[in-house]
Amino acid sequence: MEKTRREFLKQSLLGGAGITLTAMGMPASSYARILGSNDRVNVGLVGFSDRARQALLPCFFANNKELNFDMIAVSDIWKRRREEGKAFLEGKAGHSVQAYINNDELYRNKDLDAVIIATADFQHAYHTIEAVGNKMDVYCEKPFAETMEEARAALKVVKGSGKIFQVGTQRRSGPSYHAAANFIKEGKFGPITMVEMTWNVNQPGRWRRPELVKQIRESDTDWKRFLANRPQDNWDPRKYLEFRLFWPYSSGIFGQWMTHQIDTVHWFSGLKHPRSAVANGGIYVWKDGRANADTLTAVFEYGPDDDPKSGFQVMYSSRFHNSAGGIKEIYYSNGGTIDMDSNKISPTGGLREREAQEMGLHANLLPEQTLTTSSTKAETSANTGGDALTNGHVRNWMECVRSRKQTNAPIEAAYSHSIALIMGNAAYRSGEKATFDEATQEVMVGGKAFKM
Repeated sequence: MEKTRREFLKQSLLGGAGITLTAMGMPASSYARILGSNDRVNVGLVGFSDRARQALLPCFFANNKELNFDMIAVSDIWKRRREEGKAFLEGKAGHSVQAYINNDELYRNKDLDAVIIATADFQHAYHTIEAVGNKMDVYCEKPFAETMEEARAALKVVKGSGKIFQVGTQRRSGPSYHAAANFIKEGKFGPITMVEMTWNVNQPGRWRRPELVKQIRESDTDWKRFLANRPQDNWDPRKYLEFRLFWPYSSGIFGQWMTHQIDTVHWFSGLKHPRSAVANGGIYVWKDGRANADTLTAVFEYGPDDDPKSGFQVMYSSRFHNSAGGIKEIYYSNGGTIDMDSNKISPTGGLREREAQEMGLHANLLPEQTLTTSSTKAETSANTGGDALTNGHVRNWMECVRSRKQTNAPIEAAYSHSIALIMGNAAYRSGEKATFDEATQEVMVGGKAFKM
């Protein structure tokens, strides 16, 4: 079984990548089934992580009875998490839940219809390929992929499968974000000229798990399986539990935080990825052995491929050591601004009529208005809980599993945010400008494709 599993995943990740469910000998009828309203959808959890316990599962159980979903299994390679997951899920579901030592065992359960993937950053694309290959619909936490090789392979597998997929960029299920997207796409805002984004916290313990690091033992987990498609490495409990602090297990700020905000740029503009990226930063405050930056600033250029003289700039900055400014997402045009944090469209900064007339131009000053009657702000705390954005996103996935309609954040959105985060990471780690080669679908720095 181990050999078969690894050969399957290796083939997919190398982009031999012609793998589809039909190619695996599964007839199209096996995945074209549309669930009836009375059919229960059985879900398994891949990874009983903090994110799963604190946010995804509360949202799932807030909707499962109404939509006739059930949670019947959990897979986790760490004995402690596996046992905790089983107990937690049985308390929520009100019945016995099967715990599996790994995903090979999980996918032998023929009653499963779908999975929620909440594993380490670098494992998301890998586990998506595995799940779709086993005929599962998938809700996958972000970031989707940290290398282009993984991103391309997973994109091809999902697109060829007929399965329902949602990536966890939950802004796509927020009413105010839909209102902003519609306002821009209807031409009311005018061309985007600049986007400013920040994500600032003062949290020395962010992504740290010191007590668990002391408690975990290699004998209680499967380190080799944890590494998945990463290079072989010696056992390190910090990399296992604090993976967000270490490349190549995570790109840190780019993958964890920037993906949410840069995803809205792709959505609002209709552009698939940046033209270029430059970045700078470092570990300036929290010198605790981490390898990923605690402070980063990146600048991206966006624009249509067929018109290199038009476009706009996106400036993204984040710091862990001073929370002033918090989260900021502001879109600018010549006529004003859209401020996602204040839930407002306004003429702030727009070209005034008199100034326009003096230059022989037309002023398109925006009217002051509210995006939605109920603003839903993004949560900056480590534990977001079952917040409204995540609840809406999980529910959207569940509804689409039933209707077989496209989710709010489909595989194409996951692929696009992966390109942007990889470009940012490549620029930061190389100190050079990163670009994207459309023909090869590779992120380029210094004339070469960026690799781990």
